[in-house]
Amino acid sequence: MALNGKIDTHQTQVVVVLIPFPAQGHLNQLLHLSRLILSHNIQVHYVSIVTHIRQATLRDHNSVSNIHFHGFEVPPFVSPPPNPNNEQTDFPTHLIPSFEASSHLRDPVRKLLHSLSSQAKRVIVIHDSVMASVAQDATNMPNVENYTFHSSCVFSSFVYFWDKMGRPSVEGFHVPEIPSLEGCFTTQFMDFMIAQSEFIKFNDGDIFNTSRVIEGAYVELMESMRGDKKIWTLGPFNPLVIEKKVCKERHVCMEWLDKQEPNSVIYVSFGTTTSFKEEQIKEIAIGLEQSKQKFIWVLRDADKGDIFDGSEAKRHELPNGFEERVEGMGLIVRDWAPQLEILSHNSTGGFMSHCGWNSCLESITMGVPIAAWPMHSDQPRNTVLITEVLKVGLVVKDWAQRNALVSASVIENAVRRLMETKEGDEMRERAVKLKNAIHRSKDEGGVSRMEVDSFIAHITK
Repeated sequence: MALNGKIDTHQTQVVVVLIPFPAQGHLNQLLHLSRLILSHNIQVHYVSIVTHIRQATLRDHNSVSNIHFHGFEVPPFVSPPPNPNNEQTDFPTHLIPSFEASSHLRDPVRKLLHSLSSQAKRVIVIHDSVMASVAQDATNMPNVENYTFHSSCVFSSFVYFWDKMGRPSVEGFHVPEIPSLEGCFTTQFMDFMIAQSEFIKFNDGDIFNTSRVIEGAYVELMESMRGDKKIWTLGPFNPLVIEKKVCKERHVCMEWLDKQEPNSVIYVSFGTTTSFKEEQIKEIAIGLEQSKQKFIWVLRDADKGDIFDGSEAKRHELPNGFEERVEGMGLIVRDWAPQLEILSHNSTGGFMSHCGWNSCLESITMGVPIAAWPMHSDQPRNTVLITEVLKVGLVVKDWAQRNALVSASVIENAVRRLMETKEGDEMRERAVKLKNAIHRSKDEGGVSRMEVDSFIAHITK
């Protein structure tokens, strides 16, 4: 609207509101997306529970100064320690109270959207797929658009829809064998997700943290199946180039990596929602020791719903004398590890991972192949994408054997296969090729750059 020949910026401005799900892998992805949108001079608001805003910013060492954070209070929720002895599933059931607490964000989000929509020309809401109920009021506001962010790969979503359609044959296309969803989620969490899907059908499009370079064929299949809904692949969101920090800011493991040979170290980390039984930790320790390969092993308990609740995280015991015996060969990290920095280091040649989508993308964009050990959620299906479709990894634990103990010898063999065989070298080569293709796609005229530009043009039109 023009006033005295001047543009009223309040009326032309577009603002973006991001609503992540309160688990680390989700908080992190939308924080990266916040920066991407901010780089196009668009105001960004990031909304969560107070404790999860604090968690997201504490663990993120990049600048967050221009993001508007809205930490809302919710009723107190219990934050029990993780339970590694659940026989039915490795799903982090101890986090469910914090997930359910997030549904109380609906009212403060509605008020925030009302306030922003009265000042801005358009408000763009990007909410995690499992936060759809919190964002539901956006559909009734005239100048608010509502996009669903999916924190996993397109392949996972495609398989889900394809399954629901009765697995029709896809001309000229082989869909690999798909692991069962059994054991991926608890019934309680499945109900939580189903309740969210009720609100997703009213959205204005779907956003994925992936790239057509990584899974273009599945993006096209999804587009043909969905028809009316626009799919935007705006990733990978994580930084592709990691700046070397000055010495005093560097984590101790980075100095250790500096002294190792190129591609000689396997990084072992199972994310923020995995808890192992003590006997499994012992097998991992023995397997790593027997492999005779250099390693960095992040050995910490799964996050609690509130990581600031004051109680000490459990410290896992290792076999007697293990740390002395592997001195010089391996490093145990018991605190937060700078995963992107480790993966970007040229001494890192492999990643033993739970295959959370965040970790998969970070590994692929750094050209590091994966020894896949899925635990729950989308991880078994991400494993299929990594090992069967992209062929940049191998399976440590088959999903069909998910309740079995993985023995030291299986772990040793997986590490050796990835780190010292021709097969492992070929996976590394494919991973580096994929990394280079992703980097090129972000350059001027590249497919990923054009997709981001097209999305920004779409929301600011």
